[in-house]
Amino acid sequence: MNIAIVGATGNVGRKILEVLEKKELSVENVFLLASSKSEGSKINFKGKKHEVLNLETFDFSKVKITFFAAGGKISEIFAEKAAKDSIVIDNSSFYRMDPDVPLIVPQVNSNHLNNIKKNIIANPNCSTAQLVIALKPLHDFFIIKRIVVSTYQSVSGGGKAPMDELIEQTKLVLQNKTIQSKNFTKQIAFNAIPHIDAFTDEGYTKEELKMTNETKKILDNNIELTATCVRLPVLVSHSESVNIEFEKNFSIEKVREALNSFEGCKVIDERSDGGYITPLEAEGSEKTFISRIRRDKTIENGINLWIVSDNLLRGAALNAVEIADTLIKNNFYGK
Repeated sequence: MNIAIVGATGNVGRKILEVLEKKELSVENVFLLASSKSEGSKINFKGKKHEVLNLETFDFSKVKITFFAAGGKISEIFAEKAAKDSIVIDNSSFYRMDPDVPLIVPQVNSNHLNNIKKNIIANPNCSTAQLVIALKPLHDFFIIKRIVVSTYQSVSGGGKAPMDELIEQTKLVLQNKTIQSKNFTKQIAFNAIPHIDAFTDEGYTKEELKMTNETKKILDNNIELTATCVRLPVLVSHSESVNIEFEKNFSIEKVREALNSFEGCKVIDERSDGGYITPLEAEGSEKTFISRIRRDKTIENGINLWIVSDNLLRGAALNAVEIADTLIKNNFYGK
């Protein structure tokens, strides 16, 4: 089977290649696509140099599955063209709330793949992806009513340029030099910015509304969720402080058991110095880590969690490849 990756030269595109190589999917040929600026450059995959091809002139009838990892504008222009000949797995936000496009985290709602109408499948926001993996087993047991989440997101969520700028700003601060932000609204080095994506009229940012709307679509429309999303001077991995109100009573022991037994989750909660996971430790891991599990005594059936995951891997590339793997195993890709 042949596949294509649109945006192969970017952070997520390269990470998809890493995951494909590690997972050893039954892929015969990989076509790496990007803009004309990157055409002709070489990327290593499985020990061989692969030439980057021009997205605008590529014939998608050559492939069965196409990964899109190049942003919403590129998906808007090219995804439906690609979907005429292949199944598209789109990492951008463009199709996520389209009622005819399933929004998939395979561990949570792979059954929604039975409803592919446009030959397009959406990958959720990286913060949503790690959140719903932890929420799913808890919702199954205790039924979630309401969630309050504050995110602490790494700069890699914005792409390679913000990562480079964080490194450069850090050097400038240590040299006591003036900083002019290019990819952020304020200085990011040694700072925290409570602003990711554009503001809406209600005062929420689009990133915050993505978490609300996507969680409802993936998990349960009856769940109420409010979010505050913050950018931190961290290169990779997103963290989330999550307060959950359940309909049913629970025990901490049952919560731990439910999380630890769910695919993709790992509880690290020793209630001692260092007995929790930080963004640095989550980087490079496929797991969604849950720490700081404790009962919220201010409400009935409330609990607090700390959730950390590698946003480039778990929140984007790995989820996309797992969608493809699910399609292949269930022979959906031929539709």
